[in-house]
Amino acid sequence: MLKGKTPLVVALVLGLLAGVVAYSAIKKKENDVRKGWNLVPVVVASQDIPEGTVVTFDMISQRSVPEQFVTSSVVKPESASYILNQKVLVPLQAGDPLLWSQFETTKAAERLSTKVQKKTRAVTIEASTTASVGGWVRPNDHVDVIGTFRDPQTNENVAVTLLQNVIVLATGKITGTTNVNLIPENQRDYSTVSLLVIPEEAEILVLASELGSLTLTLRNEDDTDLIEDRGRATIQTLLSGERTRVLEARRREIITVIRGNASGTSAADTPK
Repeated sequence: MLKGKTPLVVALVLGLLAGVVAYSAIKKKENDVRKGWNLVPVVVASQDIPEGTVVTFDMISQRSVPEQFVTSSVVKPESASYILNQKVLVPLQAGDPLLWSQFETTKAAERLSTKVQKKTRAVTIEASTTASVGGWVRPNDHVDVIGTFRDPQTNENVAVTLLQNVIVLATGKITGTTNVNLIPENQRDYSTVSLLVIPEEAEILVLASELGSLTLTLRNEDDTDLIEDRGRATIQTLLSGERTRVLEARRREIITVIRGNASGTSAADTPK
């Protein structure tokens, strides 16, 4: 039997030991939870910002938060310049992360004329999803323009490459420097494409669009070669198949097919 103060001392020691064990367990759990967290910086309000306020540089700062909590809707430091001089649509408190949806988009409009080089022109053509490579055409892409219309001399439908290696200035209202985060997702689709051409080429596109329809074909940005003998496709081209066979042989010489093998890597083969 323990006498005197010994039981009290033992109880205190056991209690202290239990506390240390509990604290260690909590810290371990906390470290396990935090383990693997990658902190990334985001833009936050450095002060309370009333609704309708135009944001200035001294109203924002940055704070690091776990990466898994950062979505594409959060403004990141490298994009902070896009929200400066923009009006907020909701009141913000100091420390609140800034979201793209909290800002007006009207001031994000750009002047296309500033992107038109001297002695060139911007011309806009209708471009449905099908006519713009399934909507994959983007600003700064290089495209060829194919016109499809009825030949007034032969009265037959023809398709011919009108222009080659043309730079796309804009798709709808989006240019190469537009921050699409400031544009609602339902406004990012487009039905027109603006091209950078010389005045004489603009005349060709305007006339061709009146006579028939225009279709864009997408180029690799490093492919600047021009086809000297463009030729043209007619109904007879489709029916005879002679030109088709010649072009197929040429295509086999040019195109390298990339096939994935079973291991997940890829190998390049030229069709035989």
